[in-house]
Amino acid sequence: MTQRKRPEDLRSHRWLGVSDMRSFGHRSRLRQIGYDAEDWTGKPVIGIINTWSEINPCHAHLRSRADNVKRGVLQAGGFPIELPAMSLSETMVKPSTMMYRNFLAMETEELLRSHPLDGAVLMGGCDKTTPGLVMGAISMGLPAIYIPAGPMLRGNWGGQFLGSGSDVWKYWTEKRAGNITEDDWSEIEGGIARSFGTCMVMGTAATMMAITEALGLALPGSSSIPAADSNHPRMCGQAGRRIVEMVWEDLTPDQILTPAAFDNAIKVHMAMGGSTNAIIHVVAMARRAGIPVDMERFDQLSRQIPVLANVRPSGKYLMEDFYYAGGLRAMMENLREKLDLSCMTVTGKTVGENIEGAKTHISDVIHTLNDPIYAEGATAVLKGNLAPNGCVIKPAAADPRFLKHRGKAIAFENYDHMMHEIERDDLDVTPDHILVLKNAGPKGGPGMPEWGMLPIPKRLLGQGVRDMIRISDGRMSGTSYGACILHVAPESFVGGPLNFVQTGDEIEIDVDKRKIHLHVSDTELARRKAAWKQPAPKYPRGYGAMFSEHIGQADQGCDFDFLQGKAVMPEPEIH
Repeated sequence: MTQRKRPEDLRSHRWLGVSDMRSFGHRSRLRQIGYDAEDWTGKPVIGIINTWSEINPCHAHLRSRADNVKRGVLQAGGFPIELPAMSLSETMVKPSTMMYRNFLAMETEELLRSHPLDGAVLMGGCDKTTPGLVMGAISMGLPAIYIPAGPMLRGNWGGQFLGSGSDVWKYWTEKRAGNITEDDWSEIEGGIARSFGTCMVMGTAATMMAITEALGLALPGSSSIPAADSNHPRMCGQAGRRIVEMVWEDLTPDQILTPAAFDNAIKVHMAMGGSTNAIIHVVAMARRAGIPVDMERFDQLSRQIPVLANVRPSGKYLMEDFYYAGGLRAMMENLREKLDLSCMTVTGKTVGENIEGAKTHISDVIHTLNDPIYAEGATAVLKGNLAPNGCVIKPAAADPRFLKHRGKAIAFENYDHMMHEIERDDLDVTPDHILVLKNAGPKGGPGMPEWGMLPIPKRLLGQGVRDMIRISDGRMSGTSYGACILHVAPESFVGGPLNFVQTGDEIEIDVDKRKIHLHVSDTELARRKAAWKQPAPKYPRGYGAMFSEHIGQADQGCDFDFLQGKAVMPEPEIH
């Protein structure tokens, strides 16, 4: 593309290129750091938003990867500036990283707005960092390119490949059942996560990295590269070079994020067998772009797109295998006839041009449309009197017998209640019961924690039971599996119907008909609701109080009400 901007058109010119007292101050302070006029004069200033931290193993390599990005920016004639942002370590942050996704989105937007930046490189990958960074960048509107952290290497124990998350759940269940020893469990702990990088199964991290590439915001093939592979730092340098050109071309997110681009991303999500969490994040990202994507759109496209990626938890391989098999470009090439190939991407080329010539090298890892591993997509959206605004299930990861089922509920009022009851040897439960967890939603959790994969009751483990229907208004890890029905909206904490389920009530599920129904009369539900009192918010002050007041429901993407939409924010005054 031809260069459209001149140096004096750069946004940073207002800070650094004007002959007045304020610009003198800006330039003198850059000189204080050790920079000189040759570093910034006439060059795009590129903000590198880095979510590295010492307590986020998914991002442990991003500190050095930022140097690779800087090298690329300098090679292309830009001026790189690194700005740290909240890291959101999925395994460490409590009560839930979901509570802080919007915090990162706000931080990203305001970092970009308040500094003399012309373009942005977004460095993330751990579950909530991808949507948080993208949401903030969309709202700011500067040219931006996303760098995925990449999956870690395969785990290993006893000659078997392990997948972080998925095999944690699997072997924890076997430990509770007495089938593996403490020594086995310790060996698994030391072998399941062997390098920096995100979970190497098709969890939320891998799903959101792939979705962001499919949207056109990342370089082709970048989301599949293992974090420890030498292709990863080279990709970072390439992204650094490309963002400088994007600034001169004025290639902004609004030119990339069209309704067709979001449809492409949802189709890729379905073909990947992606995480149910993606629904919440994609809805939020789309609404930031002014595009009214909802849960229904996921369900519509789910019926059109089969699962092609044979990757855990829906399949048997891991993300390292997916990369060797050809990665996302190969899978999108197999999906070519279902995609809008004309969508623009950060390369300045279309999706069709980006995937042209991609080949599948291992056909059992990446299947074709004629030979899918699961006939329909990764998720299904159910509605009914228990979930008027919808809930989701991942059929490909569930025991098929539960996709049409009617059973009696065992209701838990909160997480602590559930964990106490689930370990009881005398719990009156059968494999046909339906476990119901309340108060795990956006306000009730708070922060919609990943509590949705309720443990199998201890009494059933010895009988060999490994799956049963579990319903909640919370989420589950994208690495999880089983007949878990999630994101029930509206949530129980605000008086949604889930709040009024009692032990012994019958619930019916029919995934093919997209139906979920609580067999309790409207009159009885109204009586139960009349006796209920709205609980007080969990947080009396600070960010938690703001979160509780402004957070949306799961079907709305869990964004803050004051952050949605495309209202134009003024540029900062410089005087």
